[in-house]
Amino acid sequence: MIVGLAACECIIYDAHSLKDKRAVLQRILTRLKQKYNVSAAEVDYHDVWQRTKIAIVAVSSAKVSTERELQNALGLIDSFPEIERTITDIEWL
Repeated sequence: MIVGLAACECIIYDAHSLKDKRAVLQRILTRLKQKYNVSAAEVDYHDVWQRTKIAIVAVSSAKVSTERELQNALGLIDSFPEIERTITDIEWL
C-alpha cells in the first residue's frame, strides 16, 4: 500500500476577507473530493486572507496510480483562475 501526500501553498489574489477565501477554498475542496479518490483539507494559514496551504492525500496499492491521482488533483487546483499554486511538496509514506 502506498500513501501519497501533496501539500501545496497557494495565493488567492482576489480574497479581501476570510469569507472570500473560504468561498474559493470550499469550491476547490468539494470538487477535489467529488472528482478524485482523495482526501483534501486546508492545513495552514487559516486566518490569512490571501494565502492557504492545502493537503491532498491519496492511497492505493501502486505508486503509479497514487501519483496519477495526486497529479490530477493538483491539475484541478491549477484550473481555477482565482487561485495560484506556488510551493508544492509531495511525500510518499
